[in-house]
Amino acid sequence: MEPVYIIGGGRTDFKRNLKKEGKTIRHLITEAGKKALDDAKIDPKEIEAAAVGNFNAGQFTKQLHLGAFVPEIDPALHGIPTMHTEAACASGSLSVLLGSQWIAGGFYDAVLVVGAEQQKTMSSLDGSDVLGAAADYHIEKPEYGDFMFPKLFGRIAQIYIEKYGASEKELAWVAYKNYAHARLNPLAQMRDADLTYDCASQVSDTNPSVAPPLKVSDCSQITDGGAAVVLVSEKYMDRHGLDKSKYPRMLGFGSTTDYLALEKKDAPTFSTARKAAEKAFGMTNGLTPRDMHGVEVHDCFSITEVVAYEILGLAEKGKGFELAMSGATALPQVRNEKVSGKFDFEIPVNTGGGLIGDGHPVGATGVRQVYEAYQHLTEQAGARQIKGAKKFLTFNMGGSLTTSVAMIWGRD
Repeated sequence: MEPVYIIGGGRTDFKRNLKKEGKTIRHLITEAGKKALDDAKIDPKEIEAAAVGNFNAGQFTKQLHLGAFVPEIDPALHGIPTMHTEAACASGSLSVLLGSQWIAGGFYDAVLVVGAEQQKTMSSLDGSDVLGAAADYHIEKPEYGDFMFPKLFGRIAQIYIEKYGASEKELAWVAYKNYAHARLNPLAQMRDADLTYDCASQVSDTNPSVAPPLKVSDCSQITDGGAAVVLVSEKYMDRHGLDKSKYPRMLGFGSTTDYLALEKKDAPTFSTARKAAEKAFGMTNGLTPRDMHGVEVHDCFSITEVVAYEILGLAEKGKGFELAMSGATALPQVRNEKVSGKFDFEIPVNTGGGLIGDGHPVGATGVRQVYEAYQHLTEQAGARQIKGAKKFLTFNMGGSLTTSVAMIWGRD
């Protein structure tokens, strides 16, 4: 396969409310795309195709056919082929994967990938119903009712706690950690929030229970946002004399699809999701999870990050909650006396705040994760920079761990 490199990326500020600004998803796509092209220092005429990741703009904004906004990023993009990918919360990573496969297969040498979602267009109740389309709506809606997804993941948390003896304190630590990481990220939705561990671990008026054992702080945010990356082939790198040692390259990937309904999955093991990670590492000529210097996981709820530790092989089955409380997945500057400090390796996870702290514009999340990896691997992550980062893993999933996408990126 032709090697795939990231040479640039960009994103929007996830704290914004596009409706209040009088803007739409069109502006998210064009803003993120322009930032990526500028960062890559690429002539837009060299972009040969584009992919757009989005979950449900049709219901959130009454707008689909999103690839047609790509020419508005730059007139030079007028006429190129585009494609829209949808797999619920994994829509963005599927666009990255699609663009990467176009390049790996030799179809194109330069591809623009954009992910975007505008969610702040309706009430939280109506928005929750729209998000319910990521589940087995006609079967699970009658069972779980309104605010279906918190209840689905509350059920996963219950199963995990009952099986492995975990408690709410580990979930609270994940929430606390990701809020603390978000304070280091100037574009994070919750960058100005100050969530203490005590607040995260207790039900209160400011942190009510949503779907026991999950509280508000255990949940990802309703977010408007866009992110984009520019992917190119090795032929493009050579043609332009770019130093390949300075840019991240895709080392491996895996993608799987499980049954749609939660009750048909083997929670909390999620063996189908595990296969995505196994496929990704199987392409890397011997890399293991502990060879990673940083990881982005899909923490739509705090329990999901704990489960993801085990899915990805960072922790053994039933030990993800212990990894969380060890402090090994936190940047050193955000650890406190609540962690055990018992770990023999460190792998910072969700350094930008993850979905809980940075925000979760559904179709953009998978692209944002890859952009975060790009920033660390090119030493542009600022206050949250992982020192010496050379290997990075991203894990994006859609539904109740229905579609799973793992990608490994590295720099020599």
